[in-house]
Amino acid sequence: MRVPSILAAFVTGGLVLVGAQSSTDLFGDAAVTRNNPIGEVYIATLPDSTITAVRGQVIATAAEDGIGVAFVVTFSGLPTSGGPFIYHVHDQPVPTSGNCTGALAHLDPYIRGETPPCDATQPATCQVGDLSGKHGKINETTFMASYKDLYTSTVPTIGAFLGNRSIVIHYANKTRISCANFTASYVFPFVATPPSNTSANGTYSPQCNCTSPSAPRGNGTYVSSNGTLVANETTSSVAVAPSVTGESEPSQASGGT
Repeated sequence: MRVPSILAAFVTGGLVLVGAQSSTDLFGDAAVTRNNPIGEVYIATLPDSTITAVRGQVIATAAEDGIGVAFVVTFSGLPTSGGPFIYHVHDQPVPTSGNCTGALAHLDPYIRGETPPCDATQPATCQVGDLSGKHGKINETTFMASYKDLYTSTVPTIGAFLGNRSIVIHYANKTRISCANFTASYVFPFVATPPSNTSANGTYSPQCNCTSPSAPRGNGTYVSSNGTLVANETTSSVAVAPSVTGESEPSQASGGT
């Protein structure tokens, strides 16, 4: 799978249109994030586990214009029942204990809460971390999606920052299935050059202009132009929580720390 190529298509893709609606957040609607540092890449990889067959990865990087964050999401091994599955950026990283409940609640710097449910047509009124609410729930055992989210950020000093947080995937009843921490990674630079027949939704296969870096960044993870992990000096701390049917989300809002 050509992850950087897919990612490039959505880094340069169009913005999501946000209509007018009264805010459901204590501090107003979520702001579009700007000045996200180009080249900052964060990857959360679900761990191998004997508890669940679910595997996957979420890659997030600043959009080419620095407005919003481009995501590539892949999950496999999902159960044939218990969906539609949902996934979110959670406020805290997964603790060393390995329990996904330690990731606490969804990333929610505007203190919206989970009620009423996110309206995907009005993403600014949703919790910042509610990725499946804004961009679609999972109804298959294997899932892949690429999109641009205007409200998450790769700027460490604001509440919408995702780099020190985690991704959690749930059953429809909110039971946590698996989770992983985001870690900073290095992706070889590429230049996206859409062909003349680029589709209306911005899908195309970018051309790669790759050079080998002299040193890794972040946790030393290298990703080649075809999406292959070619080196990884360290591994992130990721874990799977025990399944607790009907587990509710902890009630804790993000303060952006």
